[in-house]
Amino acid sequence: MSLVKSDENTPLLRGDITSGGDADRSRWRSIRVMYFTMFLSSVGFTIVITSIWPYLKKIDESADASFLGWVVAAYSLGQMVASPLFGLWSNHRPRREPLICSIFINVSANIYYAYVYLPPSHKTIHMLLARTFVGIGAGNVAVVRSYVAGATSLKERTSAMANMSACQALGFILGPALQAALSFIGETGVSVNVIQLQVNMYTAPALLAACLGIINILLVILVLREHGVDDHGNHIRAINYTSEEQVDVAPEAEDDIDQIAVFASNVLFFVILFIFAVFETISTPLSMDMFAWTRKEAVLYNGIILAAIGFESILVFVVVKVVSARVGDRPLLLGGLILIFAGFFILLPWGNQYPKIQWADIQNNTMPAIRLAPTSPSNTSLEHTGCPYEQAWCLFTPVIHLAQYITSDILIGVGYPTCNVMSYTLYSKILGPKPQGVYMGWLTASGSGARTLGPVFVSHVYTILGPRWAFTVICGIVLAAIVLLSAMYKRLVAFSVRHGRI
Repeated sequence: MSLVKSDENTPLLRGDITSGGDADRSRWRSIRVMYFTMFLSSVGFTIVITSIWPYLKKIDESADASFLGWVVAAYSLGQMVASPLFGLWSNHRPRREPLICSIFINVSANIYYAYVYLPPSHKTIHMLLARTFVGIGAGNVAVVRSYVAGATSLKERTSAMANMSACQALGFILGPALQAALSFIGETGVSVNVIQLQVNMYTAPALLAACLGIINILLVILVLREHGVDDHGNHIRAINYTSEEQVDVAPEAEDDIDQIAVFASNVLFFVILFIFAVFETISTPLSMDMFAWTRKEAVLYNGIILAAIGFESILVFVVVKVVSARVGDRPLLLGGLILIFAGFFILLPWGNQYPKIQWADIQNNTMPAIRLAPTSPSNTSLEHTGCPYEQAWCLFTPVIHLAQYITSDILIGVGYPTCNVMSYTLYSKILGPKPQGVYMGWLTASGSGARTLGPVFVSHVYTILGPRWAFTVICGIVLAAIVLLSAMYKRLVAFSVRHGRI
């Protein structure tokens, strides 16, 4: 009983131990290396995300926005393919092997990205391949999650997953910030003729990510050790270092995993990642159409909003660790989905005020009279702002007000991180004591698939049908997820609880 009690009060970031000795200290050091790996995975995606488009145009003026979509999606596609493979590898070999291999791929891919301007032709294809390999390297997320799940007790699990999600959110915030800090180098930058490298505002972030990856490899080699604990926190021999017959785990454990609960968890995780991918993708075009922001204003204001949401997420992860101990994981997951539903429901257009129409004379409070010939913009800028008349829905869809947009951001900024950490915390508990590499690989793959399909879905539905249809469909998807969670509620329980061990 004293062991369980101490587990409840273990502050993971301080690395307090639950059963004493060097093994516990080593276990927490290894878990922190996993936190850092998750942080770098997030940084690897966001550190170049704001400069991909100008870099793409710099190396090939003929590149269009549709190809940009493929370049952005390439990361998620690579991660989706690699995650189950790295997960399978980690089940049968020491986790250092897939981790070092994946991080090395990531480092090499970032260096490749920094050189895509060099080939005489097909530069855009080289960029596409570079981002794909960066995504393949990020497939180690499955290994990271399975390691943390296997190295924490049942009571520690939510706190550990919340810490890991906080590191991921921190990477999401710092990635664009690092890119902005390196932008002072400018487009010309510095040339290193010996290795034919041009260090500028586009290549420097990728090179920085490669340097951080090298540090990550050293930490994995020098600090990471294989650790495993059972659901009570007692140390067991790592499955990766010995045969399954020698591990203190019931041989029928894998057969007893509730596969229906596993499938439902994957579906819920897909929906959660799909929703946030839609949210990320739609923010810039929606704000430009509805608030007549310029490109510069949209990048600046939405960057501030996304950074604020990132900080909000970190606070949510801290609160989640406390609240989940009192109310449990499932109620928090349900509450997060309800907040996401409310966030998108608030975004539905209403009223009789219409957005400013780009290339047209309008009256804001009446149905606009359209003239197809462009008019001079009202300000001195050459950039036209407002909702383009080519999008037919702009003519009859009411404007979404800034207050709606901000309120929605706040609600989704609380709901998404709650759902994110609760979904894979529940998932790891459902799987039980067996190695979780392959299962975590499928979970990561489902999330990567969602991040690939979400932008494609919303860009087509929003452009053709407008925000009313786009957000109505999203509300329907979230509502379906709430129904699924309610139907599966009694099955989404920890393996040990289901079998009466705890």
